[in-house]
Amino acid sequence: MTDLQTHAEDIVAQFSDHLDLAVDDVEERLDNLVNEYRVPVDEARRSVVNSYLDEAGLERDALGGGDNASVGLAEIDQDEQWLDVTAKVVELWEARSDSVAQVGLLGDESGTTKFVAFESSDLPKLEEESVYRLENLVTDEYQGNFSVKLNRTTTITEVDDEIEVGDDAETVEGALVDIQSGSGLIKRCPEEGCTRVLQNGRCSEHGDVEGEFDLRIKGVLDDGESVHEVIFDRESTEALTGTTLEEAKDMAMDALDTTVVVDEMRGGVLGRYYRVSGPQFGRYVLVDEFERLSDPVDAEAALIEARSI
Repeated sequence: MTDLQTHAEDIVAQFSDHLDLAVDDVEERLDNLVNEYRVPVDEARRSVVNSYLDEAGLERDALGGGDNASVGLAEIDQDEQWLDVTAKVVELWEARSDSVAQVGLLGDESGTTKFVAFESSDLPKLEEESVYRLENLVTDEYQGNFSVKLNRTTTITEVDDEIEVGDDAETVEGALVDIQSGSGLIKRCPEEGCTRVLQNGRCSEHGDVEGEFDLRIKGVLDDGESVHEVIFDRESTEALTGTTLEEAKDMAMDALDTTVVVDEMRGGVLGRYYRVSGPQFGRYVLVDEFERLSDPVDAEAALIEARSI
C-alpha cells in the first residue's frame, strides 16, 4: 500500500459519517497535488481535508476520532492524528490571543508536549498539577514540531492518578556564537491555532495577513567540539537580552526598521557562554531555562571554527 493510499483511507474514514467518498478518488486528488504540483504530502492532505470540510459544511473539530490512537505525548509523529491520553497539566502559559482559552504543557510517562484549547470549544478549564483523561485530541505539526489541540469534541475527566512525567529535556551549553535570521522582532500569523512566522507579511498557510509582533532568538551554541541550535521564545529572549517586546517595538518604530532590534541584541549576548535546557524539536532545543556561565569569547572566531566541524 502506498503512503498516499494510506492517507486516502484515513481521510475516507474521517468523513465516513458525513460524505460518501471513494478511496481511489481521494488518492487521485492527493496524487495530483503531490506529484503534479509538488506540494508536500502533509500540506496536500491538509488541503484535501479542508476541501471536504467545506463540501460537508463542517468545522475541522467536527471530525471525531473513531478508533483513536494511544501514543505517548513525546512520541507523537503524525499530523491530524486523533488521540486519547491520560496526562498531567505540567504548566500553563499566558495565552497571547483572545481566541485561545488555555495553552501550556501536558505530560505523561514519555515526556511532554504543548497543548492548546480554543475559546470557541467552550471546554472546562484545566488546572496545573491535575491529571485528566482527555479523549478526542488531535495532533498538529509545524516544521517538525508536534502539539495537541483540544476541540469541541474533546471530553475531559479529572482522574485520581499519579503520573511520573518523563524527562524529555535536553541540556546543552556553549558560547553563543551566532544569531540566525528570523530572530529579533518578528511577526506571527494571527489566525486561530497558527503561530507561523510571516515572511514578507505572508503566512505559508493563510496568505497575506496582518501579523502580531513577537520576540525570539534562534541561536547557535558552540562547546568547542560540537554546535547546538537553540530557540529562545519571547519570555526567555526578554530575560536573556533585557529587552521587552514593547521596548523592541518602540525601537523599531523609532528607526523605521525592525532589524535594529536583533542588531542591538547581538551586541549584548554574542560570545557569552550559556547552559540551556528544554525539549528537543527537530534540530533545535527550545529553551525553557538558561544560565550564563562565564566571560565572553571571540564569537566570530568560534563560529568559523564551528562551521568547520
